[in-house]
Amino acid sequence: MFDFSLMIEKVMQYQSQIVESIGETFLMVGISVAAAVLLGLPVGTLLFLCGKGQLYENRTISTVLNGAVNIIRSFPFLLLVVFMIPLTRLIVGTAIGTLAASVPLAVVSIALYARLVEQSLLEVPRGVIEAALSMGATKFEIVYKFLFVEARSGLLRGLTTSTISFISYSTVMGVVGGGGVGDFAIRYGYQRFETELMVAIIIIMIVLVQLVHYTGSLISRWLDKR
Repeated sequence: MFDFSLMIEKVMQYQSQIVESIGETFLMVGISVAAAVLLGLPVGTLLFLCGKGQLYENRTISTVLNGAVNIIRSFPFLLLVVFMIPLTRLIVGTAIGTLAASVPLAVVSIALYARLVEQSLLEVPRGVIEAALSMGATKFEIVYKFLFVEARSGLLRGLTTSTISFISYSTVMGVVGGGGVGDFAIRYGYQRFETELMVAIIIIMIVLVQLVHYTGSLISRWLDKR
C-alpha cells in the first residue's frame, strides 16, 4: 500500500536535491522560452508573411522555412539530443550539463513556437491587413501595430502550450547529464526503487504544469479584447 507519510519523509530527506533539480528545470525551460520568443516569433512571422497571398509572398523562403520547421518538429526528441551533441559541444564547449541540455531544447522550442505563431497570425481576419493598408501603414507597422496586436491572445496561448511542452521535454535531458526534475526522478526514484519519492516528483511536475497553464490562460483571456 502506498504510504503518504513516507512520501513526505522522502521529500524532506531529499529536499536540497529536489530544489536543485527544480532550479535546473527552470533554467532549461527559461532558456527555451527565451529562444522561442526571440527567434521563434520572428521565424513564425516570416513563415506567415512569405506565405501565398501574404505581404512578402516568397515561395523559396516559405518552402525552406517550412521544411526546416517540419523536420525539427517531426524529429524524435531523444535522437535530436544525441544528434546535436557535436553542435552542442561547439556552442557551449561541452556536451554535458544543464547549459548543454538547453541547446537542443532551444532548437526545438524555436520550431514549435514558430509554427504556433504562424497559425495565430493566420487567424487574424484579412480585413485587418486591408484596413491597415488603406490607412497608409507601412508593412513594418502592419506587422507590429496590427497583426501582433490582433493575435496577441493567440500568441500567448501558443507560448503557454510551448512552455508546457518544454517542461515535458526537459524531463529526458538526463541523457546528456542535463539534470532537472525528470533526471532526479529516474536516478533517485526509479533506479533506487523509491516509489514514494518518484510519485512526489510527479506531483511536483503536475503542479508546475498546471500553474503555467492557469497563468497563461488567465493572461490570454485578459489580452483577448474581441
